[in-house]
Amino acid sequence: MKRHQELLTAAIERDGEGQRALIARDLPAARQAFSSAADLYRKSWEQAPPRSYGRLVGMLKAAVLSGEDPRPAAEYARAALADDPDANDSPTASYALALSALVEGDDYQAGRRAEAMRAGSDAFDRTATAIAALAASDRDSYAASIGEIVRDFEQRAAHLTGVAIADTALVLERLAAPRGLASGVQSEVLPA
Repeated sequence: MKRHQELLTAAIERDGEGQRALIARDLPAARQAFSSAADLYRKSWEQAPPRSYGRLVGMLKAAVLSGEDPRPAAEYARAALADDPDANDSPTASYALALSALVEGDDYQAGRRAEAMRAGSDAFDRTATAIAALAASDRDSYAASIGEIVRDFEQRAAHLTGVAIADTALVLERLAAPRGLASGVQSEVLPA
């Protein structure tokens, strides 16, 4: 296996450990796992082939969930994509840039990049709606969209046993909290 793939596999495993630790309410273990996952995603990106943008999304999510300051990860992702002309056409790169913008408080860019995510999948569309709602401080739209994300996770949970599945909702709730928009969603696949 190539080194970047080994690093990515390790990042995904640490990410899953962090989510399981959160659900078990073991916050020190969760912080440590997410911090490690963010570092491994970054290292994998640095060794990965071009356009492996999902590694940047993973890095940002893990950085937000680590409880540490996610701004360095946001700055890193933005800088990594600044000179990449293909990033403008990629829903995954737009996802990384939308998260970066939310972390950095740039609501205009978060909303703009969320719209560029919509060319991805249904899951990307749901996430884009939630990001756009956060950027617009639209409490009702955010609550509805985070509810849809959680329902999607719950429907897929049986098929994804052992795989990290709750990170999108967890990350968005973390980013919504300082804005006073966290909806407090309840689910078997999310920690209380």
